[in-house]
Amino acid sequence: MNTTDTIKSEIELTEKALKQIQKIKAENDIPENYGLRLGVKGGGCSGFTYQLGFDAVTKDGDTALEINGVKLFVDGKSLFYLAGTVLDFSDGLNGKGFVFNNPNASKTCGCGDSFGV
Repeated sequence: MNTTDTIKSEIELTEKALKQIQKIKAENDIPENYGLRLGVKGGGCSGFTYQLGFDAVTKDGDTALEINGVKLFVDGKSLFYLAGTVLDFSDGLNGKGFVFNNPNASKTCGCGDSFGV
């Protein structure tokens, strides 16, 4: 597991996102040792799509971090595109879900699930 201090300034979780992640884990009986895997893959209407999921272990090339008891796993390729991102959770009138506030995205689609650089 590769844990660095620099990733703390590269990816942040808001209080609302932290609480929602913990709530999802509790409601779905996801073991405490599982971490949230953040990722990016090619596709979507703008070029890349965000990925979120729970994972038990780190993989080769991952950077791992723990923020207020929530583990994050990010692969090296995705970290390149996610540097500086703030993961938030919105439960407002425009919909409910996680929101990636990514300073690297030069364009995004209307739904906010894909982006281009």
